Amino acid sequence: MKLNDFKKELIALEVIRTLKSRFDNFPEDASDNRNAPFHEAFLNAFKFRIEKHVTDIPIFVSLASWMHGLNTSLGQSFFENVAHILSDGIKQKFVDQLITAEQQSVISDIISGLKNHTREPNLIKENEEIFLKYGKPTVYATNFTADVYYEEDNTLTLIELKTVKPNSDIFKEQKNKFLNAKAALFKKYPQKELKFYLGFPFDPLNNNSIGYDKDRFFNYSIDFKKYFDKQEVLLADELWDFLSQEKETMPRILEIINSIAKPDFMEKFNFINDPKNFEINSEKFEAILSQWYLYRDLKIFNNYSKLKKVAETEKRLQRILKQNLFDSKTNYKETRAFSLLNVL
Repeated sequence: MKLNDFKKELIALEVIRTLKSRFDNFPEDASDNRNAPFHEAFLNAFKFRIEKHVTDIPIFVSLASWMHGLNTSLGQSFFENVAHILSDGIKQKFVDQLITAEQQSVISDIISGLKNHTREPNLIKENEEIFLKYGKPTVYATNFTADVYYEEDNTLTLIELKTVKPNSDIFKEQKNKFLNAKAALFKKYPQKELKFYLGFPFDPLNNNSIGYDKDRFFNYSIDFKKYFDKQEVLLADELWDFLSQEKETMPRILEIINSIAKPDFMEKFNFINDPKNFEINSEKFEAILSQWYLYRDLKIFNNYSKLKKVAETEKRLQRILKQNLFDSKTNYKETRAFSLLNVL
C-alpha cells in the first residue's frame, strides 16, 4: 500500500470533521428531542425488550436519529470525499447532454428487455448497441451526476456511490441513467473508453470487515442482478483499491479511522486546537499530531523554534502562529499551514 502522507492526512481530516460533527450533535439527554409521538407510541410495545438495553425510550429515539445522521454523513460526505482524495477525481454534473434518436430507441429496448426478462445484463453487448456512430444528436439524455469523475488521456471514469442497501426500485432508474450517460458521452468523446460503475463502500453481508462476496451481494435484491452486470459494480475493498490504484486500501482507511476515533477524541481535539498547548505540553501535542496523521503540523511542530525566531521580527507570523488548527466548522486552516510551511 503506497498511500502517501498527504493523502493519509486528507483522509484523517475527513475523519476528524465527521467525528467532531457527530460529537457536537450527540444526544446527552432527551430535553432537545424532537417531537416523535408516533415513534414513541409504537415503541411502547417493545418497552420490556428495549429496557434490556436502553432505559429511556425518548433517549432511544434520539440515539436512533443521531445514528441516522451518522449514516447520512458517511453516505453523503465522508465516502465521497475520501473517494475524491484517493482518485484525484471530482463530483461532476451532466445536464442537457444530447444523444441520437437511434440511441434513445436502443436504450428503451434494453431497459424493456431487462425489465421483462427477455435479456440479461451484458455490459459488452449493451455498449456495442448504444455506441452508435451514426445519427445527429437531437434528443436530450437523462441528466446525471457522477459522485466520482476523472478523465485520463484515453478513458473517462464515472462512479455513483450507493448505500449498502438501496431501494429495489432504484435499479431500473439507475440503469437508464447509466445507458443515457454512456450514449451522451460517447457522442462527445468517441475516442475514449467509458467506464461506469456503481460503488458500494462495504459488503454488509460479509463477516470480514473488508471482505466481499459479489455473487451473494447481487442476490441482495432481485432487481439488482436483473439490471446490472457484475462488471458494473465495485464492492468494498475492490472499490477502494480501484480508486487508489493500490492494494489493501480499505484496511488503511479503517486504520486511520481507528487511530482517531477514540473515546477521548474531543479532549484531544480541543487540546491540539488550542495553540497555547504547543508549549504547555509539547510531548502530548506531538503524540496526537502523529497519531492523527497530521503531517503538516508535525513539520510545523518540529520547526517551532525556528518559526518563533522568525516571528520575533514578523508580526504577521506571530498572528498566524497563534491561530487554531481548525475553524469553527472543523475545517483545517489550509492558509495557516501553507503560510507557516512557506517560511521553512
